[in-house]
Amino acid sequence: MWDERYANAEYVYGTEPNSFLVEHAHRLSGPVLSLAEGEGRNAVFLASMGLKVLGVDSSAVGLRKAHALASARQLKIETEVADLAHFTPTQAHYGAVVSIFAHLPGALRQRLYPLIEQSLVPGGFVLLEAYSEEQLAYTTGGPKDDDMLMSVAKIEQHFPELEPVLLRQIEREVCEGSYHTGRASVVQFIGRKS
Repeated sequence: MWDERYANAEYVYGTEPNSFLVEHAHRLSGPVLSLAEGEGRNAVFLASMGLKVLGVDSSAVGLRKAHALASARQLKIETEVADLAHFTPTQAHYGAVVSIFAHLPGALRQRLYPLIEQSLVPGGFVLLEAYSEEQLAYTTGGPKDDDMLMSVAKIEQHFPELEPVLLRQIEREVCEGSYHTGRASVVQFIGRKS
């Protein structure tokens, strides 16, 4: 499905980074792991800040576009084609893990999120934005499956070892290409490993 979505020339979620990431990127240090990176907009932004970035995605088509975007801006990123259901990040390696609209089934989160915690160095951050369960009432993007949507309680359950620097559900305008545009309900989380 994702190869098909990314197959045309258009960058379907745009080429500009997620605004929540931009607002808090000053907190992040490298190397950075970016989950479900897609066409590269967030990884390229982080690389423009001088951070080493690994973008992981199941779509080779999307990641080829990510490299093209990086090259057009004279930047370098690393990528890995991987299904997050089977991906295991390197332990105690990353200064930050970024998850922007990476909606995963609950069973997959139960496997992956503890590995994400373990992949951080002390003082490292998880930065996550996802559509909330209330997003089902909107037509502005995101999965139509409650299990794949996020809540504050789910974050607290999935990242028990991280100190929440910021954890909230808010409504905001999202403007990210043709699939994420308009008023939306999101959960935003920044968690720090002690």
